[in-house]
Amino acid sequence: MKKILTIAILLTMATSCAKVEISTPESLSIAGSWQVSLDSLATFQPIQLPGTTDDAGLGEPNTLQPALQLPQLQSLRRKHSFIGYAFYKRTVDIPESMAGQPLKLKLERVLWQSSVWIDGVQLEGAEESLVSAHRYMVPQGLSAGPHEIVLRIDNRKRYDISRNELAHAYTNDTQIKWNGVLGEMSLTVVRPVEIARVDVYPSVRKHSVEVVTTLVRHGDADKASVTVLTDLGGRSKRQAALAGDTTVVRSVCRLGGRAALWDEFNPDLHQVTVVCGDDSRTVPFGLREITTEGTHIKVNGRTVFMRGTLDCCIFPLTGTPPTDEAGWEKVFTTVKDWGLNHVRFHSWCPPDAAFRVADRMGIYLQPELPIWSSATVYPAVQAFLMAETDRILEDYGNHPSFCMLSGGNELDRGYEYLNEWLRYLKQTDPRHIYTNATYSMGGDHKGSPEPEDQYFIASRSKLGQVRGQDYLNAEVPDFTHDYSRTAIDQGVPMISHEVGQYSVYPDIREIDKYTGVLEPLNFISVRESLREKGYLDKAEDYTMASGRLAAILYKEEIERALKTPGLSGFQLLGLQDFPGQATALVGLVNSFWENKGLVTEAWFRQACAPVTPLVRYRKACWTSDETFTARVEVANYWSDDISGRVKWSLENGGKTIGSGTLSASLPTGCTTALQDSIQVDLSPLSEAAELTLRVSLEGTEWSNSWNVWVYPAAYQPDFGSVVAAKTYDEAVAQLKEGKTVLLSPDPALLAGEQGKFVPVFWSPVFFPGEAGTMGVLCDPSHPALAGFPTEMHSNWQWWTLTKHSRALNLDPLPQVGSIIEAVDNFVRNRRLSYLFEAQCGNGRLVVSAMDLLGEQDAGNPEVKQLLGSVLAYMNSDAFHPAGIIGEADLKSFFRQETPRMFPMFMRNWPVANP
Repeated sequence: MKKILTIAILLTMATSCAKVEISTPESLSIAGSWQVSLDSLATFQPIQLPGTTDDAGLGEPNTLQPALQLPQLQSLRRKHSFIGYAFYKRTVDIPESMAGQPLKLKLERVLWQSSVWIDGVQLEGAEESLVSAHRYMVPQGLSAGPHEIVLRIDNRKRYDISRNELAHAYTNDTQIKWNGVLGEMSLTVVRPVEIARVDVYPSVRKHSVEVVTTLVRHGDADKASVTVLTDLGGRSKRQAALAGDTTVVRSVCRLGGRAALWDEFNPDLHQVTVVCGDDSRTVPFGLREITTEGTHIKVNGRTVFMRGTLDCCIFPLTGTPPTDEAGWEKVFTTVKDWGLNHVRFHSWCPPDAAFRVADRMGIYLQPELPIWSSATVYPAVQAFLMAETDRILEDYGNHPSFCMLSGGNELDRGYEYLNEWLRYLKQTDPRHIYTNATYSMGGDHKGSPEPEDQYFIASRSKLGQVRGQDYLNAEVPDFTHDYSRTAIDQGVPMISHEVGQYSVYPDIREIDKYTGVLEPLNFISVRESLREKGYLDKAEDYTMASGRLAAILYKEEIERALKTPGLSGFQLLGLQDFPGQATALVGLVNSFWENKGLVTEAWFRQACAPVTPLVRYRKACWTSDETFTARVEVANYWSDDISGRVKWSLENGGKTIGSGTLSASLPTGCTTALQDSIQVDLSPLSEAAELTLRVSLEGTEWSNSWNVWVYPAAYQPDFGSVVAAKTYDEAVAQLKEGKTVLLSPDPALLAGEQGKFVPVFWSPVFFPGEAGTMGVLCDPSHPALAGFPTEMHSNWQWWTLTKHSRALNLDPLPQVGSIIEAVDNFVRNRRLSYLFEAQCGNGRLVVSAMDLLGEQDAGNPEVKQLLGSVLAYMNSDAFHPAGIIGEADLKSFFRQETPRMFPMFMRNWPVANP
């Protein structure tokens, strides 16, 4: 029965809406020109659907002005914001071919609730899905000729699914809280016996498919014939008695031995066509099975390693996800170009177009239920999520790319419900694997899988982190490490959660790209801050220096994961920038899925590919009296075993100082250590050098490279005429006598920013207590660095130097020249320095906030080498500091209170191997 609601004012609406073209004799597109009224039925204006009120420039305009504060830095800002209910209307012409027959209305994606009237009569029900199309029946059909359709779209929050309004299914931080309709809008004729649903269950072992057809009777027929055909010639015909409104028919079709399997390497697709009377439906599918065995995820029986990134619904031109394939082709092409094979959709589920493109391209997808909150204990939310689950399985379950499903992001309550949900899924649909949440956060549940989990995503186990944030800043660089101690066997496969999150300084050159519904007020605020301070010319260098450091850290993160037995993958956060959650620009590609120019895709693919050469060596910095030693491993997650030779070389510029060939037998589905090791005598190196270690599989595209630094073992810095000082008083006394002074205090005495190797975690606004710095910025051609091989950014040889340092603020001293800078976080934008030069009193001065004098004898040859390089500059004719610093300004860099001092060995003590 229809629910009838006649609204007099609806009957009097103007009907001067444009008409649409007929798509087929049985389907009518209702996309095109509509009229919209916000919050009432009083005033209408034109709008295009599919589309949003943001597209039309409707709603409250943004009036915020640039400022380095919230809310300006929270996210991209909607140029026009509307949250509430809106009425959309238009007149459509029903052709004779569709007249008088039951119709189905489809609105592909709506946020959040919809209701529909036709000619003033409300259709039954009100849809509220965030993951699938809103569908309505018009049981009696419509007569030929014009009919007025009115949609009521309400984008107000209906359930508590979003912690701090951050879940990506409903947020203004990435996707916006839009009002409108996306994707397909159509009226379609419904047959008396309708094929309402087709579910295809492939069997790789049997080379067959079970096809489950759901029939819905709209007339009085009592039987039906269901024929199932495959593109490979399989055929099944079944007679079905129709009892009640819904009947399920199961059919099995053999595919034959020539049916190709679907995976990331061969994404071959097949088709099933189901025919019932006048109705038919064709469904693409892949002959693919995903299972788990112990700590391994298997696709068609072969172990895979999930090299993943997150999709957080970031589409900055529209604020909405694309419902066309072209939009997703750009996303997934970028994903593959960077060597990834897996995408997690953080707290949302994408439209059908995403699955279709991933099917063709061979990408493993993990959609999630639309929730990131503690509300999983509430019955209303549980019921909503169960309904969304069924809609996800119905709309997208046949796609072979749909491999995994999570109950939501970082859930911390409702575990009884979540385990029931998992049991239901495993019994209902075995085509996918399931986990209760992407990282369980609740009490004792943190760090362990739930009883019903088929796989487990976490940043830490009960024993510690399985990602690098804690380790890479706390432990002396050691490339023998992995996560073996913490990534223990939990009985199910484990994937490391949200790996990376290394903030990159905003690229303000992006500002002109934002030509759509979102304004980059966060980027503009940073630009104006730099302009006001006179540092705008440094912006590009800030982005490059911080971004290249982030890329180096991402590479090490991925390699540690590949080295770890029992780990089944990682999910980066992220390859793409995240412009929300207080501007977390952690990506190597920008919000538009474009390379930011930090590194090339090929450089990144060295460590992120189906086959990845790896090495284990114990440190970054060596001396010439040592023998460089490394062990080679190869991660092989290719489609087959590999046998061949592994070539290696250690190069100093264009000169090879060591090379060799190792035999390799590499079974697929694991990382294999080669029996022989790399050994190179470093004694021929008489000068400091940055070497490149290259390892490749002969005759293939798979290769990898690493930097190693070697310093002369017998080198002793020559102070010459330079006087060393460790305190302010010592320095001032010598400067008054006209001496040339290197002032390098214990960093604990200094009042600057605490030294740190890794850049800001996630966002300096989101985590203000961990604001920190964003890496070294220097000019490698500066004469003070002539004896210290370096790029313009941090690399591993800077670890001890930056960890044992303070970054000093030179904002009050614009005349003073900085030799080694620290990139400040984008909220503060100070001119920070690790090493600067100036005239002071009667003398000349270099101030090092890196502990050059205290650390040079602590077994750190890189510190000694930098000290020597700086001293050589200070003793040369090139040393002529232009800026002047007064004694009071110099003293301002020192702390007023006396800090607690720690013995040298404690400050150098490495963190235990994780």
